[in-house]
Amino acid sequence: MTSENILIIKLSALGDFVQALGPMQAIRRHHPDAKLTLLTTKPFVDIAERSGWFQEVIVDKRPKLLNIKAMLQLRNKLRAGKFARVYDLQTSDRSSSYYRLMGNPKPEWSGIAKGSSHPHANPNRDFMHTVDRQAEQLSMAGITDVPFPDVSWMEADPSKFGLPENYALLIPGGAPHRPDKRWPGSSYGQLAARLVQEGITPVVLGTKAEEKEAQEIQAECPETISLLGKTTLFEIAALARKARFSVGNDTGPTHLAAIAGAPTLALFSHASNPDLCGQRGPEVEILRVPDLSNLPVPDVFGKLRSIAHLSQPET
Repeated sequence: MTSENILIIKLSALGDFVQALGPMQAIRRHHPDAKLTLLTTKPFVDIAERSGWFQEVIVDKRPKLLNIKAMLQLRNKLRAGKFARVYDLQTSDRSSSYYRLMGNPKPEWSGIAKGSSHPHANPNRDFMHTVDRQAEQLSMAGITDVPFPDVSWMEADPSKFGLPENYALLIPGGAPHRPDKRWPGSSYGQLAARLVQEGITPVVLGTKAEEKEAQEIQAECPETISLLGKTTLFEIAALARKARFSVGNDTGPTHLAAIAGAPTLALFSHASNPDLCGQRGPEVEILRVPDLSNLPVPDVFGKLRSIAHLSQPET
């Protein structure tokens, strides 16, 4: 028998979502008898439903705030939930505005919305890493045991891809509007060629949006296997668990690979700050330079030697 209705808000993007899995699990443990609802966006419904933590998942289509009809529909869904408490893990202007959509009396609210009963009252919160910031937010709401995100339950059978036993994941993608967060495809290709010399098969992950990068990689290293557009998030987690290591830009699949347990090298430019949003996992290295287009392949290969025990010396 449930004793209360609890809402978690976490919309996007992939990296932020998977890093919030620990806080979500902590909330579930803190409210073991509650009906727990997640408000999220469509790409993450499958993860939420298969986690087993939620009795209901509501899709937020993120309508424009001036779209009165759509906002009224969202308001009605939120009010129908009769939530006793809301944990806003998005803490954006949009998610904070949902506090005003709630009926009266307002539910208890953990977040940064004006009027929150349990505000994250650290004026330096914007300078904290996502994982640490959310742990502190929950601590201020009475939840002190926040585990590291666990995706061991994200299971799939990667054998259908027919990969060799010794492979590494290359993740050359990123937000289309943020090209300065990407290491060039040709550089990934040169790295791939070095990996082949080590007996490691390069495997490219991403969406069809990275087709150009995949072609550049395969032009430099024809032995590269492309799985662009062929993997689910669950399959990425399964592939990462068996991979020798992963190398990727600051993008969602790199976060997922790191959390799943692959030794991971994440490449950063001036466009993002790993102190705020860097990958976390059992074995993660960050390599940051002002401009990724100027990052030499030997520098990346040298970093990989330490986390993947590569034997070939730099040249």
